[in-house]
Amino acid sequence: MDRQADWQRRLSHIVETLREMSMQTDPQQMVSAYAKRMRQILPIDRTIAVSRRNLQQPWYRITRSSLWKEEINPWKQQDRLPVFNRGILGDLLYADEPQLIDDLRLSADDPAHEFLADMRSLVSLPMYDGGVALNTVIFARATPNAFSRDQLADLVWVTGLFGRATYNLVLKQQVQEAFDAVDFELKMVERIQKSLLPRELPKIEHLDLAAYYQTSHRAGGDYYDFFPLQDGSWGILIADVSGHGTPAAVMMAITHSIAHTAPGPPTPPSRMLHYLNQQLSVRYTNDSPSFVTAFYGIFNPKTRELTYASAGHNPPRLKRCDDGTMAALDRVGGLPLGVLPDQTYEEAVLALRPGDQLIFYTDGITEAHNPQREMFGVERLDQALELCTFAAEPLIEAVLRALADFTQGQPADDDRTLLVAKVS
Repeated sequence: MDRQADWQRRLSHIVETLREMSMQTDPQQMVSAYAKRMRQILPIDRTIAVSRRNLQQPWYRITRSSLWKEEINPWKQQDRLPVFNRGILGDLLYADEPQLIDDLRLSADDPAHEFLADMRSLVSLPMYDGGVALNTVIFARATPNAFSRDQLADLVWVTGLFGRATYNLVLKQQVQEAFDAVDFELKMVERIQKSLLPRELPKIEHLDLAAYYQTSHRAGGDYYDFFPLQDGSWGILIADVSGHGTPAAVMMAITHSIAHTAPGPPTPPSRMLHYLNQQLSVRYTNDSPSFVTAFYGIFNPKTRELTYASAGHNPPRLKRCDDGTMAALDRVGGLPLGVLPDQTYEEAVLALRPGDQLIFYTDGITEAHNPQREMFGVERLDQALELCTFAAEPLIEAVLRALADFTQGQPADDDRTLLVAKVS
Protein backbone atom coordinates (compact mmCIF):
# COMPACT_ATOMS: atom_id res chain seq x y z
CA MET A 1 0.00 0.00 0.00
CA ASP A 2 2.89 2.34 0.79
CA ARG A 3 4.48 1.61 -2.61
CA GLN A 4 1.19 2.34 -4.36
CA ALA A 5 0.72 5.57 -2.43
CA ASP A 6 4.29 6.61 -3.30
CA TRP A 7 3.71 5.79 -6.97
CA GLN A 8 0.54 7.83 -7.04
CA ARG A 9 2.22 10.73 -5.29
CA ARG A 10 5.09 10.76 -7.79
CA LEU A 11 2.72 10.52 -10.75
CA SER A 12 0.60 13.37 -9.40
CA HIS A 13 3.70 15.52 -8.97
CA ILE A 14 4.90 14.77 -12.50
CA VAL A 15 1.50 15.62 -13.97
CA GLU A 16 1.40 18.89 -12.03
CA THR A 17 4.92 19.68 -13.24
CA LEU A 18 4.00 19.01 -16.87
CA ARG A 19 0.88 21.14 -16.56
CA GLU A 20 2.87 24.02 -15.09
CA MET A 21 5.57 23.75 -17.75
CA SER A 22 2.98 23.75 -20.55
CA MET A 23 1.54 27.04 -19.26
CA GLN A 24 4.84 28.90 -19.30
CA THR A 25 5.41 31.51 -22.00
CA ASP A 26 8.70 32.94 -20.77
CA PRO A 27 11.77 30.62 -20.75
CA GLN A 28 13.30 32.36 -17.74
CA GLN A 29 10.18 31.80 -15.64
CA MET A 30 9.98 28.25 -16.95
CA VAL A 31 13.50 27.47 -15.71
CA SER A 32 12.71 28.91 -12.27
CA ALA A 33 9.50 26.89 -12.03
CA TYR A 34 11.27 23.71 -13.12
CA ALA A 35 14.11 24.18 -10.60
CA LYS A 36 11.56 24.61 -7.81
CA ARG A 37 9.81 21.40 -8.87
CA MET A 38 13.08 19.45 -9.02
CA ARG A 39 13.99 20.47 -5.49
CA GLN A 40 10.69 19.02 -4.31
CA ILE A 41 11.43 15.53 -5.66
CA LEU A 42 15.23 15.42 -5.42
CA PRO A 43 17.36 16.61 -2.46
CA ILE A 44 19.76 19.20 -3.92
CA ASP A 45 22.17 21.48 -2.10
CA ARG A 46 23.62 23.30 -5.10
CA THR A 47 22.70 23.80 -8.75
CA ILE A 48 24.83 25.09 -11.59
CA ALA A 49 24.30 25.19 -15.35
CA VAL A 50 27.01 25.55 -17.98
CA SER A 51 26.88 26.07 -21.74
CA ARG A 52 29.18 25.93 -24.73
CA ARG A 53 26.67 27.35 -27.21
CA ASN A 54 28.53 29.57 -29.72
CA LEU A 55 31.87 28.76 -28.01
CA GLN A 56 34.82 26.60 -29.07
CA GLN A 57 36.35 23.90 -26.88
CA PRO A 58 37.53 24.23 -24.13
CA TRP A 59 35.58 27.45 -23.49
CA TYR A 60 32.29 27.46 -21.59
CA ARG A 61 30.15 29.90 -19.66
CA ILE A 62 28.25 29.61 -16.39
CA THR A 63 24.60 30.35 -17.18
CA ARG A 64 22.99 29.71 -13.79
CA SER A 65 24.00 29.18 -10.18
CA SER A 66 21.88 28.69 -7.10
CA LEU A 67 24.43 30.87 -5.27
CA TRP A 68 23.60 33.94 -7.31
CA LYS A 69 21.38 36.34 -5.41
CA GLU A 70 20.40 38.12 -8.62
CA GLU A 71 18.78 36.12 -11.40
CA ILE A 72 20.48 36.59 -14.76
CA ASN A 73 18.70 35.89 -18.02
CA PRO A 74 21.24 33.94 -20.11
CA TRP A 75 19.41 34.68 -23.37
CA LYS A 76 19.29 38.46 -22.90
CA GLN A 77 22.19 39.19 -20.51
CA GLN A 78 24.91 36.94 -21.88
CA ASP A 79 27.56 39.62 -21.38
CA ARG A 80 27.12 39.26 -17.60
CA LEU A 81 27.90 35.52 -17.55
CA PRO A 82 31.39 34.36 -16.51
CA VAL A 83 33.40 32.44 -19.14
CA PHE A 84 36.19 29.90 -18.43
CA ASN A 85 38.40 27.53 -20.40
CA ARG A 86 39.54 25.02 -17.75
CA GLY A 87 38.35 22.99 -14.79
CA ILE A 88 35.93 20.20 -14.01
CA LEU A 89 32.88 22.04 -15.31
CA GLY A 90 34.32 22.13 -18.82
CA ASP A 91 35.31 18.48 -18.52
CA LEU A 92 31.76 17.52 -17.54
CA LEU A 93 30.23 19.60 -20.34
CA TYR A 94 32.55 18.42 -23.14
CA ALA A 95 32.30 14.80 -22.01
CA ASP A 96 29.00 14.84 -23.88
CA GLU A 97 27.63 12.15 -21.55
CA PRO A 98 25.91 11.98 -18.15
CA GLN A 99 28.37 11.92 -15.28
CA LEU A 100 28.01 10.92 -11.61
CA ILE A 101 30.75 11.68 -9.07
CA ASP A 102 30.38 10.09 -5.62
CA ASP A 103 33.39 11.71 -3.95
CA LEU A 104 34.08 15.15 -5.34
CA ARG A 105 37.47 16.75 -4.72
CA LEU A 106 38.20 20.19 -6.16
CA SER A 107 41.48 22.08 -6.30
CA ALA A 108 41.42 25.64 -5.03
CA ASP A 109 42.29 27.07 -8.46
CA ASP A 110 39.47 25.26 -10.27
CA PRO A 111 36.79 27.77 -11.43
CA ALA A 112 34.20 25.31 -10.08
CA HIS A 113 35.51 25.86 -6.56
CA GLU A 114 33.64 29.17 -6.37
CA PHE A 115 30.35 27.44 -7.17
CA LEU A 116 30.76 23.94 -5.68
CA ALA A 117 32.87 24.50 -2.58
CA ASP A 118 32.00 22.03 0.22
CA MET A 119 30.07 19.83 -2.23
CA ARG A 120 31.08 16.15 -2.13
CA SER A 121 28.95 14.54 -4.85
CA LEU A 122 27.30 15.63 -8.08
CA VAL A 123 25.41 14.47 -11.11
CA SER A 124 25.90 16.11 -14.53
CA LEU A 125 22.89 15.93 -16.88
CA PRO A 126 23.50 16.90 -20.52
CA MET A 127 20.98 18.73 -22.70
CA TYR A 128 21.47 17.82 -26.34
CA ASP A 129 20.94 20.01 -29.35
CA GLY A 130 21.84 18.66 -32.76
CA GLY A 131 23.19 15.50 -31.12
CA VAL A 132 25.70 17.44 -28.99
CA ALA A 133 25.48 18.43 -25.33
CA LEU A 134 25.59 22.19 -25.72
CA ASN A 135 24.36 22.64 -22.16
CA THR A 136 24.51 20.64 -18.98
CA VAL A 137 22.89 21.09 -15.57
CA ILE A 138 24.70 19.94 -12.45
CA PHE A 139 23.06 18.98 -9.16
CA ALA A 140 25.36 18.74 -6.14
CA ARG A 141 25.12 17.53 -2.56
CA ALA A 142 27.29 18.24 0.49
CA THR A 143 27.48 14.51 1.29
CA PRO A 144 29.31 11.87 -0.76
CA ASN A 145 27.39 9.09 -2.58
CA ALA A 146 24.23 11.22 -2.46
CA PHE A 147 22.86 10.30 -5.89
CA SER A 148 21.52 6.89 -6.77
CA ARG A 149 22.53 5.31 -10.06
CA ASP A 150 19.00 3.95 -10.30
CA GLN A 151 17.80 7.56 -10.67
CA LEU A 152 20.32 8.56 -13.32
CA ALA A 153 18.43 7.37 -16.40
CA ASP A 154 15.22 9.10 -15.33
CA LEU A 155 17.10 12.30 -14.48
CA VAL A 156 18.80 12.35 -17.90
CA TRP A 157 15.48 11.69 -19.63
CA VAL A 158 13.51 14.36 -17.77
CA THR A 159 16.27 16.98 -17.89
CA GLY A 160 16.85 16.41 -21.60
CA LEU A 161 13.18 16.83 -22.41
CA PHE A 162 13.01 19.94 -20.26
CA GLY A 163 16.05 21.34 -22.08
CA ARG A 164 14.38 20.82 -25.45
CA ALA A 165 11.14 22.37 -24.21
CA THR A 166 12.99 25.40 -22.87
CA TYR A 167 14.97 25.87 -26.07
CA ASN A 168 11.80 25.57 -28.14
CA LEU A 169 10.24 28.26 -25.97
CA VAL A 170 13.29 30.46 -26.54
CA LEU A 171 13.00 29.90 -30.30
CA LYS A 172 9.29 30.67 -30.17
CA GLN A 173 10.02 33.91 -28.35
CA GLN A 174 12.73 34.83 -30.86
CA VAL A 175 10.43 34.03 -33.79
CA GLN A 176 7.70 36.18 -32.25
CA GLU A 177 10.12 39.07 -31.77
CA ALA A 178 11.32 38.70 -35.37
CA PHE A 179 7.72 38.53 -36.58
CA ASP A 180 6.80 41.66 -34.62
CA ALA A 181 9.77 43.51 -36.13
CA VAL A 182 8.88 42.42 -39.66
CA ASP A 183 5.21 43.22 -39.06
CA PHE A 184 6.15 46.72 -37.89
CA GLU A 185 8.22 47.24 -41.04
CA LEU A 186 5.40 45.94 -43.23
CA LYS A 187 3.00 48.36 -41.56
CA MET A 188 5.37 51.17 -42.51
CA VAL A 189 5.55 49.86 -46.08
CA GLU A 190 1.76 49.65 -46.16
CA ARG A 191 1.43 53.20 -44.88
CA ILE A 192 3.92 54.53 -47.43
CA GLN A 193 2.31 52.60 -50.27
CA LYS A 194 -1.20 53.82 -49.49
CA SER A 195 0.12 57.37 -49.32
CA LEU A 196 1.00 57.01 -53.03
CA LEU A 197 -2.65 56.44 -53.93
CA PRO A 198 -4.97 59.42 -54.47
CA ARG A 199 -6.13 60.72 -51.10
CA GLU A 200 -9.43 61.65 -52.66
CA LEU A 201 -10.96 61.10 -56.06
CA PRO A 202 -10.82 64.10 -58.39
CA LYS A 203 -13.90 66.02 -59.48
CA ILE A 204 -14.17 65.39 -63.21
CA GLU A 205 -16.93 66.95 -65.27
CA HIS A 206 -19.41 64.40 -66.66
CA LEU A 207 -17.75 61.60 -64.67
CA ASP A 208 -18.73 60.21 -61.26
CA LEU A 209 -15.93 58.12 -59.70
CA ALA A 210 -15.65 55.48 -56.97
CA ALA A 211 -12.72 53.28 -55.97
CA TYR A 212 -12.01 50.20 -53.87
CA TYR A 213 -8.53 48.99 -52.89
CA GLN A 214 -7.60 45.88 -50.90
CA THR A 215 -4.20 44.19 -50.60
CA SER A 216 -3.82 40.48 -49.94
CA HIS A 217 -0.88 41.21 -47.63
CA ARG A 218 0.18 44.24 -45.61
CA ALA A 219 1.26 45.88 -48.85
CA GLY A 220 0.61 45.03 -52.46
CA GLY A 221 1.28 45.84 -56.08
CA ASP A 222 -2.02 47.30 -57.33
CA TYR A 223 -1.94 50.95 -58.33
CA TYR A 224 -4.39 53.51 -59.64
CA ASP A 225 -3.89 57.21 -60.26
CA PHE A 226 -5.25 60.33 -61.94
CA PHE A 227 -3.37 62.99 -63.92
CA PRO A 228 -4.89 66.43 -64.61
CA LEU A 229 -4.07 67.83 -68.06
CA GLN A 230 -3.96 71.46 -69.16
CA ASP A 231 -6.92 71.21 -71.55
CA GLY A 232 -9.22 69.96 -68.76
CA SER A 233 -8.81 66.29 -69.68
CA TRP A 234 -7.84 63.67 -67.11
CA GLY A 235 -5.49 60.70 -67.34
CA ILE A 236 -6.77 57.56 -65.62
CA LEU A 237 -4.22 54.85 -64.83
CA ILE A 238 -4.69 51.41 -63.31
CA ALA A 239 -1.78 48.98 -62.95
CA ASP A 240 -0.95 45.64 -61.36
CA VAL A 241 2.57 44.52 -60.45
CA SER A 242 3.25 40.80 -60.74
CA GLY A 243 3.59 38.99 -57.43
CA HIS A 244 2.42 40.00 -53.98
CA GLY A 245 3.59 41.60 -50.75
CA THR A 246 6.57 43.86 -50.21
CA PRO A 247 8.42 43.18 -53.52
CA ALA A 248 5.28 44.09 -55.45
CA ALA A 249 4.76 47.17 -53.25
CA VAL A 250 8.31 48.36 -53.98
CA MET A 251 7.77 47.97 -57.72
CA MET A 252 4.44 49.76 -57.39
CA ALA A 253 6.23 52.68 -55.72
CA ILE A 254 8.82 52.71 -58.51
CA THR A 255 6.06 52.77 -61.14
CA HIS A 256 4.39 55.64 -59.31
CA SER A 257 7.65 57.59 -59.21
CA ILE A 258 8.31 57.06 -62.92
CA ALA A 259 4.76 58.08 -63.85
CA HIS A 260 5.01 61.31 -61.85
CA THR A 261 8.47 62.28 -63.08
CA ALA A 262 7.90 61.64 -66.78
CA PRO A 263 9.16 64.55 -68.92
CA GLY A 264 6.30 66.59 -70.27
CA PRO A 265 2.60 66.00 -69.73
CA PRO A 266 1.39 62.38 -69.38
CA THR A 267 -0.20 62.31 -72.81
CA PRO A 268 -0.95 60.69 -75.19
CA PRO A 269 -1.57 57.24 -73.61
CA SER A 270 0.77 55.41 -76.00
CA ARG A 271 3.63 57.74 -75.13
CA MET A 272 2.99 57.41 -71.39
CA LEU A 273 3.02 53.59 -71.47
CA HIS A 274 6.08 53.58 -73.73
CA TYR A 275 7.98 55.76 -71.27
CA LEU A 276 6.96 53.65 -68.27
CA ASN A 277 7.92 50.45 -70.10
CA GLN A 278 11.29 51.77 -71.20
CA GLN A 279 12.26 52.98 -67.72
CA LEU A 280 11.15 49.77 -66.01
CA SER A 281 12.80 47.50 -68.58
CA VAL A 282 16.15 49.26 -68.61
CA ARG A 283 16.48 50.13 -64.92
CA TYR A 284 14.44 47.72 -62.81
CA THR A 285 13.10 44.55 -64.44
CA ASN A 286 15.88 43.49 -66.83
CA ASP A 287 17.35 41.10 -64.22
CA SER A 288 14.11 40.07 -62.52
CA PRO A 289 10.90 38.27 -63.47
CA SER A 290 8.79 41.26 -62.40
CA PHE A 291 6.47 43.02 -64.80
CA VAL A 292 3.56 45.45 -64.60
CA THR A 293 0.25 45.32 -66.45
CA ALA A 294 -1.32 48.73 -67.03
CA PHE A 295 -4.25 50.45 -68.68
CA TYR A 296 -4.05 54.17 -69.28
CA GLY A 297 -6.85 56.28 -70.69
CA ILE A 298 -7.41 60.00 -71.13
CA PHE A 299 -10.97 61.25 -70.70
CA ASN A 300 -11.98 64.48 -72.41
CA PRO A 301 -15.01 65.94 -70.57
CA LYS A 302 -15.85 68.22 -73.52
CA THR A 303 -16.25 65.40 -76.03
CA ARG A 304 -16.85 62.52 -73.56
CA GLU A 305 -14.18 60.57 -75.44
CA LEU A 306 -11.75 58.13 -73.83
CA THR A 307 -8.46 57.63 -75.65
CA TYR A 308 -6.69 54.59 -74.25
CA ALA A 309 -3.78 52.16 -74.53
CA SER A 310 -3.14 48.90 -72.71
CA ALA A 311 -0.05 46.99 -71.57
CA GLY A 312 -1.33 43.48 -70.96
CA HIS A 313 -3.94 44.63 -68.44
CA ASN A 314 -7.44 43.25 -67.95
CA PRO A 315 -9.65 45.17 -70.42
CA PRO A 316 -12.07 47.43 -68.52
CA ARG A 317 -15.75 46.58 -68.86
CA LEU A 318 -18.17 48.99 -70.53
CA LYS A 319 -21.86 48.81 -69.67
CA ARG A 320 -24.12 50.72 -72.07
CA CYS A 321 -27.15 51.52 -69.97
CA ASP A 322 -29.17 52.88 -72.91
CA ASP A 323 -29.19 49.53 -74.72
CA GLY A 324 -28.05 47.10 -71.98
CA THR A 325 -24.96 45.86 -73.83
CA MET A 326 -21.69 44.89 -72.15
CA ALA A 327 -18.32 45.15 -73.90
CA ALA A 328 -14.60 45.06 -73.19
CA LEU A 329 -12.13 47.81 -73.99
CA ASP A 330 -9.84 45.43 -75.85
CA ARG A 331 -9.37 47.04 -79.28
CA VAL A 332 -5.68 47.60 -78.55
CA GLY A 333 -3.13 45.86 -76.37
CA GLY A 334 0.55 45.13 -75.86
CA LEU A 335 3.05 43.36 -73.66
CA PRO A 336 3.13 44.22 -69.94
CA LEU A 337 5.51 46.95 -68.84
CA GLY A 338 9.05 45.86 -68.06
CA VAL A 339 9.26 42.95 -70.53
CA LEU A 340 10.84 44.44 -73.68
CA PRO A 341 12.31 47.96 -73.70
CA ASP A 342 11.41 48.70 -77.34
CA GLN A 343 7.72 47.74 -77.04
CA THR A 344 5.29 50.23 -78.59
CA TYR A 345 1.63 50.69 -77.77
CA GLU A 346 -1.30 51.55 -79.99
CA GLU A 347 -4.26 53.70 -79.07
CA ALA A 348 -8.02 53.46 -79.50
CA VAL A 349 -10.74 56.05 -79.02
CA LEU A 350 -14.08 55.30 -77.39
CA ALA A 351 -17.02 57.69 -77.59
CA LEU A 352 -18.86 57.50 -74.30
CA ARG A 353 -22.56 58.27 -73.85
CA PRO A 354 -24.47 59.53 -70.81
CA GLY A 355 -25.34 56.58 -68.59
CA ASP A 356 -22.29 54.51 -69.62
CA GLN A 357 -20.50 52.64 -66.84
CA LEU A 358 -16.76 51.99 -67.03
CA ILE A 359 -15.27 49.41 -64.68
CA PHE A 360 -11.47 49.28 -64.35
CA TYR A 361 -10.20 46.32 -62.29
CA THR A 362 -7.21 44.13 -61.50
CA ASP A 363 -7.18 40.35 -61.84
CA GLY A 364 -7.54 39.94 -58.07
CA ILE A 365 -11.25 40.55 -58.70
CA THR A 366 -11.92 38.11 -61.52
CA GLU A 367 -9.46 35.49 -60.25
CA ALA A 368 -10.84 35.40 -56.70
CA HIS A 369 -11.60 31.82 -55.65
CA ASN A 370 -14.40 30.19 -53.72
CA PRO A 371 -13.79 27.20 -51.40
CA GLN A 372 -14.18 24.87 -54.41
CA ARG A 373 -11.31 26.77 -56.13
CA GLU A 374 -13.59 28.14 -58.84
CA MET A 375 -12.79 31.63 -60.15
CA PHE A 376 -15.18 34.56 -59.92
CA GLY A 377 -14.58 35.36 -63.58
CA VAL A 378 -15.64 38.11 -65.96
CA GLU A 379 -19.16 36.71 -66.43
CA ARG A 380 -19.99 37.07 -62.72
CA LEU A 381 -18.45 40.54 -62.74
CA ASP A 382 -20.76 41.52 -65.62
CA GLN A 383 -23.76 40.09 -63.78
CA ALA A 384 -22.94 42.23 -60.75
CA LEU A 385 -22.86 45.29 -63.01
CA GLU A 386 -26.27 44.71 -64.61
CA LEU A 387 -27.88 47.37 -62.42
CA CYS A 388 -27.75 50.80 -64.07
CA THR A 389 -27.36 53.40 -61.35
CA PHE A 390 -27.02 57.16 -61.24
CA ALA A 391 -23.74 57.01 -59.31
CA ALA A 392 -20.54 54.98 -59.23
CA GLU A 393 -20.46 53.94 -55.56
CA PRO A 394 -23.47 51.56 -55.75
CA LEU A 395 -21.74 49.69 -58.57
CA ILE A 396 -18.70 49.02 -56.38
CA GLU A 397 -20.97 47.89 -53.57
CA ALA A 398 -22.78 45.51 -55.94
CA VAL A 399 -19.52 43.94 -57.09
CA LEU A 400 -18.22 43.55 -53.54
CA ARG A 401 -21.47 41.89 -52.42
CA ALA A 402 -21.31 39.44 -55.32
CA LEU A 403 -17.65 38.78 -54.58
CA ALA A 404 -18.31 38.15 -50.88
CA ASP A 405 -21.19 35.79 -51.66
CA PHE A 406 -19.03 33.88 -54.12
CA THR A 407 -15.84 33.57 -52.05
CA GLN A 408 -17.74 32.60 -48.88
CA GLY A 409 -15.14 34.09 -46.57
CA GLN A 410 -12.07 32.87 -48.45
CA PRO A 411 -9.20 35.31 -47.78
CA ALA A 412 -7.94 37.32 -50.74
CA ASP A 413 -4.90 35.64 -52.31
CA ASP A 414 -4.26 38.59 -54.63
CA ASP A 415 -4.64 42.35 -54.43
CA ARG A 416 -8.07 43.63 -55.45
CA THR A 417 -8.73 47.00 -57.03
CA LEU A 418 -11.93 48.39 -58.55
CA LEU A 419 -12.30 51.79 -60.17
CA VAL A 420 -15.75 52.72 -61.49
CA ALA A 421 -16.56 55.71 -63.69
CA LYS A 422 -20.21 56.64 -64.35
CA VAL A 423 -20.73 58.97 -67.30
CA SER A 424 -23.28 61.65 -66.52
